[in-house]
Order: sequence, then structure tokens, then C-alpha cells
Amino acid sequence: NCGGRDHIAIYIERQLIGWCKTLMGFPETASGLIVTGTSMATLIAAKTARDAALSFSNRALGLNGARLTAYTSEQAHSCIARAFDLLGLGSDALRKVRVTPEFKIDVEDLTRQIERDRALGFQPFFLAGTAGTVNTAAIDDLVQLAEISRRENLWFHIDGAFAACAMTSPEIRPKLKGIEQADSIAFDFHKWMHVNYDAGCVLIRHADLHHQAFTSRPDYLAAGGKAVAAGDPWPVDFGPELSRGFRALKVWAHWLEHGSEKIGQAITMNCQQAAYLARRIDADKRFERAAPVSLNICCLRYNAPGLSPEAGDTLNARIVEQIQWQGLAVPSTTRLNGRLVIRVNITNHRTRQEDMDILFEALEHWGHKLSAQP
Repeated sequence: NCGGRDHIAIYIERQLIGWCKTLMGFPETASGLIVTGTSMATLIAAKTARDAALSFSNRALGLNGARLTAYTSEQAHSCIARAFDLLGLGSDALRKVRVTPEFKIDVEDLTRQIERDRALGFQPFFLAGTAGTVNTAAIDDLVQLAEISRRENLWFHIDGAFAACAMTSPEIRPKLKGIEQADSIAFDFHKWMHVNYDAGCVLIRHADLHHQAFTSRPDYLAAGGKAVAAGDPWPVDFGPELSRGFRALKVWAHWLEHGSEKIGQAITMNCQQAAYLARRIDADKRFERAAPVSLNICCLRYNAPGLSPEAGDTLNARIVEQIQWQGLAVPSTTRLNGRLVIRVNITNHRTRQEDMDILFEALEHWGHKLSAQP
């Protein structure tokens, strides 16, 4: 049980968190926890930020009429709004900020919304930037968001579920500049670290605030013990779970075996594959690309002459279904600018460039075949 006590598994988790702090440019004094994934990591970070904004009085008194507001891109993952629901703030307290044509958060709209909320008597406290949106892998301008957070006295959180682990890639790392300025980061190992589900991490710059948001020991787990009861602080002092499996072991062993350089090479390769697919899409007039390829996601649409936009949505959804039924590949669909598009997300270290050719030929085949049907 990795909720507490003084045993080897706790030390392995601490070492893994130390590696993560080094990778993300966080200070040694930061805290962290290995969790199921970014959803839980986001909940822990948002609770810490909320409690700090209310001077921790809410742990006993509740929100007591506080009118807290937070901000994130309209392309941000739904787990952020869910965290606000679970924390009693309500999902409406999370303001959705419009995005640029590159699907990055629009900082002008962000600034306007913060100013408006202050004028209306709200208390802005939290800003969530995204490092790799789930739809297009767009990366917000993290440096600019960090500056806004400091100016407006906001907790700066980064949802790095998708792209934070790309810090292992020298080619991609510059795109993530600013991640080291966050107050908290949530990210997954089970995406681009190629670790089996489930495995995520939360890092929090202010360990004292993190500890104060969660610590609450009953008598039978009193702090300051000896022997097996030693080893304070325990993981339970930084999160909601006392019963915790040894989740860190598989991540620790994987990272130790392969190393950051090899993991970074696999991530770089996935990005190159997405760029290659995009070039094939751009060279064929029957297709259109629906978003820039910033990392490992290519969003596209097959266009058949004479089809209405709605019929085009149906056609592209059917193309994806047929490719999945065939067992060839598993692209997905999403919606961008109101239209259904095909989303190709490449995160597997076994994927090869020739797989992109096979996928493109399947898209071409089913697009032609299905568009010829009534």
C-alpha cells in the first residue's frame, strides 16, 4: 500500500517524482504524486489552488459564498471542468476562452474575461494552459500565460497530458518553453511515455500549499511515528487516497530501462510521421487539412464534390468506421469549426512511416467508394 508507511515502494515513487521535477524544470522543493492519470492530477492541483485562494478556511467552512473564477481554452480537456464540478465550484466558474486559428488560447479574450469578472465582483484565481490539446495537439503560449498569471495573481496550471513528456525530445522541447514556470503540471505516462495504463503525475511547485490542502491524519496514522510508522510526509498527505497501489514501479522500471533519450526519439518519430501524413494530405485535392500539425496529430477531411457540409460529416464518419471495422487502423473523429473531421493521433513507438502510406491509401479508397454511393 503506497498511501503511507516507511517502505521501499514510497522511496521509489519519490525518486520517480524527482526525475519528473528535473525533466519539467521544477525546483527540488516541489511536491508530486503518481496518480491514475491527468484527470486525478488536475483535481489535486485545482483543489490545492482553490484552498490556497481561500486561505484554507474552506476545508472546514466550505466555500462560504466565495465567487471564484478560472480560465482555460475552449479546446481544453473536459477533465478541468469536471474537476470544478467535483470541487463544488461548478463548471460555470471555469470560463472558456476562445482560440486563435491555430487553436491556441486567445490571450486578448483571456485578458478581457479576467477584467470583466473582476468588475463584476468575482475572484479570478486559476488559469489552465494546455500543452498539447486533445483535438489538434496545439500548445498554448505558455510563457505569455505565465506572465499573465503573475500579473493577475492567478495560479498557473498546465494540462500536459499529451505533450509534457515531449520534454524528453530536444527537437520538441523548445515548443514547451514556459512549462517550468507553472505552479502545477498534470501529465500522463500512459500516452507518450508508452507506459501501460494507468499512470499519471501531478507536480506542484509549492509543496507547503499542496500539503496543507490534503493532510488530515487520524489517530491511528498519526504523524511523527517510528519504524514502519516513520517516513513523514506520506503520499496520503498530498492526495485523496490512502489505499494506493505501487503504480510508480512500472513507470520507474520503464524509464530506467529505456532512458529519456530513447523515449524522446520515439516521440520525435511520431511527430515526423504526423508531418509526413500531412504532406500526403496536402498533395491530394480530395483532402483538406483541418488544423496545423504542431506535434503528433493530423486532422483531415475527405471532400467529395456536390456534398453538403452535413453530408460530408456523415461521409467522413463512415470512412473512419470502415477503416476501424477492417482492423487496419484506429483513427477517430472530432469536431473543429463546427465540422466533423478525421483525427489521426500517433503515439505508438511501433508505428512506422509506411503505416502512414497504408492509412492514406485506406482513406483514399473508402472516401472514393463511399462518396460514390447514394
